[in-house]
Amino acid sequence: MKENNLDKMNSLEKRAASSLASIYALRMLGLFMIFPVFSLYGQQLEHNTPFLIGFAIGAYGLTQAIFQIPFGMLSDKVGRKPVIIAGMLIFALGSVVAAQADSIYGVIIGRIIQGSGAVAAAVMALAADLTREEQRLKIMASIGMSIGFAFAIAMVLGSILNDIIGVSGIFWLTAAFALLGVVVTLFWVPDAPQSFHRETEPVPAQFKSILSDHQLLRLDAGILILHMVLTATFIVIPMALTNEQYAALPSAQHWKIYLPVMLLSMALMVPFIIIAESKRRMKEVFVGAIAVVALSELGFWAFNDSLYALVFFLLVFFAAFNILEASLPSLVAKISPAEAKGTAMGVYSTSQFFGAFLGGIIGGKLLGLYGINGVFLFSMSAMLLWLLIALTMKSPRYLSSFVVKLTNVQTDDIVRVTAGLTAICGVAEAVVIPEDGAAYLKVELHALDKVSLKEFSNKYSEGDK
Repeated sequence: MKENNLDKMNSLEKRAASSLASIYALRMLGLFMIFPVFSLYGQQLEHNTPFLIGFAIGAYGLTQAIFQIPFGMLSDKVGRKPVIIAGMLIFALGSVVAAQADSIYGVIIGRIIQGSGAVAAAVMALAADLTREEQRLKIMASIGMSIGFAFAIAMVLGSILNDIIGVSGIFWLTAAFALLGVVVTLFWVPDAPQSFHRETEPVPAQFKSILSDHQLLRLDAGILILHMVLTATFIVIPMALTNEQYAALPSAQHWKIYLPVMLLSMALMVPFIIIAESKRRMKEVFVGAIAVVALSELGFWAFNDSLYALVFFLLVFFAAFNILEASLPSLVAKISPAEAKGTAMGVYSTSQFFGAFLGGIIGGKLLGLYGINGVFLFSMSAMLLWLLIALTMKSPRYLSSFVVKLTNVQTDDIVRVTAGLTAICGVAEAVVIPEDGAAYLKVELHALDKVSLKEFSNKYSEGDK
């Protein structure tokens, strides 16, 4: 019975998981509903150019990259909920600005403001505040799943809503979603005592070591390239689908493409993720997915005159994209030092958002210079560059990060406590930091003796040494 209690989320943790995942999902819906439609809408705005259309699509990434770590640090000082509420209100303001804009510059300003409401780090920190160490991985996984589902829904919903309320209406709806996120934060997210969590929050003193870790830098470069390619690709995919000489599919019908593509691609992802984790073939699956995205970009370039080919390569693209999107955070967690996971994830997230910004401005510029084929060739080349980077990556250790409370450990106890932790079945590494009142572990989850670990934690939290 004791082990079952350790393995199950309690009611507060379930409420935390559902409420925080919903905040993330509401924000992601707002950011990505314009992806499948904006490049067409942008051509109707005053002062539009291909470069400025791309800038508008990716502009949120610049301010998101700039502010997401500082907002997380600010939440340590002023509280998680105030930062989340302020961020969602800023996001709503940006949505209203974009909704009322009649020129491309107005939309760009709105998207820049949207990105400034960077709440991701504060949400993750609050999730850590609200959960026991044994359940933290589940909470983070549920939030991660909400992001993936929100993106898939946004791709379909944006196409449908564009025909009903237009892109300006989508921006108004985005503002409403942000305000709903404020309501969720105020009335659904539980309150919790606040503490610092190295596994979810960056530590400024660790940036130098994380930025000099070549294995982590490979992953940071990878997520930057992946989201650069995603953003650039979806500047031109709507144009390719509506090209009157070739595919000739009206934008109101694009959801009929995105819906089955998203559903099938998520189903295709699952067996490969299982193989990667359970069969310990992470690097092979990861590198293969990069190559497949590159091949899909080649397919877009070679066969964008055929609707059926576009649909096929969209399916291939998103199946591989989903594998990479799920694998990259897992690889960061496996490779990063246990006590620096929060810093590693902060740098990783910043790279992701900056990649979206680069994809917008580079994709828009190339569209103006060389047309849609220029964007596809650039995206393929970027993925091939990443493929070369990934081939030099070391195979990861199949370990997960884990935290245990040790509130009564002194500096003189570190060696003895570390030895005791590593003697527990499933614990591969342990870093004890007395000032945190915690030990940061690398563990084999399937072999971890959670009961013994809990007993050890209790022993060094009660003073009975």
